[in-house]
Amino acid sequence: MLGNSSSSPNCTLYSQDFAWGVCKVTLMVLLIIAISLGNAVSLLVFLRVKQFRSPQGYLKASLALADFIVGVMVVPYSVYKEVNRLVYGIEQETVESSELTCYIIGPLFAGSTFVSITTIFLLSVERSIAVLKPLHKKVVITKRRTVWFILVTWALSFCMAVIPMLASPDIILQYNTCSNLCTYEFLPNKPPQSHWNIMLLYPIFDFSLLGSTLVINVVTFGALHQYCKTRKQLGVESKGGSQLSFSDINAAKTIGILTFAFAAAFSPIAIFVVGSVMGHKWCHFSFYAFWILTSNSCWNVAIYSIWDPKYRQGVRELFGKKVLKSVSQGPSHSMEVDSTSVAGVVVLKDMFCLDNT
Repeated sequence: MLGNSSSSPNCTLYSQDFAWGVCKVTLMVLLIIAISLGNAVSLLVFLRVKQFRSPQGYLKASLALADFIVGVMVVPYSVYKEVNRLVYGIEQETVESSELTCYIIGPLFAGSTFVSITTIFLLSVERSIAVLKPLHKKVVITKRRTVWFILVTWALSFCMAVIPMLASPDIILQYNTCSNLCTYEFLPNKPPQSHWNIMLLYPIFDFSLLGSTLVINVVTFGALHQYCKTRKQLGVESKGGSQLSFSDINAAKTIGILTFAFAAAFSPIAIFVVGSVMGHKWCHFSFYAFWILTSNSCWNVAIYSIWDPKYRQGVRELFGKKVLKSVSQGPSHSMEVDSTSVAGVVVLKDMFCLDNT
């Protein structure tokens, strides 16, 4: 009787931990499916639908690619680690191999996050110029400039992702069993001392960029409100060159919603990082904070699907006419691959051609 009563609490705790672990794995697998499929569709729409090969389309494709990396590389590693823990009870990898993998997965997650917020900032700037200076839009916003901005964004983002471990030997990348992600941590039994401010680099950078993005969106929405009010008072639509199309107005609204969604998703992470620097250990909170941010990678596609009619039209063109045509004519698989390859070549030529429009 004594033995049974003493082992009962341990069994209860184990069953609760196992059930919670199964719930986490289920959530992660659903995120893998949603993030990977959703952003793969976005990339296919960009490659196959010609109307999306615009400066705004390039930026959206860059955002989709960053989210796609999270879905196919970052989240699957977390699933592997959590399943490994549930099945074997302990980590089967050596510490060295686990840390080596985290030195790949960690910068990928951080770099993709930086790319996402920077791309949303660029999208907001692009929409602001289109709304405030519609006559100058095609001169200021060109495909070539947009591609260069995207390349610089990716390079700087992944450079920033490795700054903490290069700047201080007391900071390492390690798999955190609380957040179930590879995160930066201080070496055990070593106080942060003078390098604690490096950990604040990420929230400071992201909130500075988010703040600027929010200000730009407020200015854009103010101009849109004034434009719609003036057009309503006149009672007729002007045929001048400064007229805004429904697509321009709707795109600005969509990017504004993207900005608010990312700000809401990143705020818990900022609170957690600041708390960690101050010495707080918030295990359960860290899981919710990091995975709210991770789930934002599939919310971007959901926002496009709900608010952007041009995106929905592109999906219909991709999976409607193309699929019906393929079913009726029965093309071979090699022809489909060749078609996708040709589309990719056309996009590359379009990106780097001499035409700046």
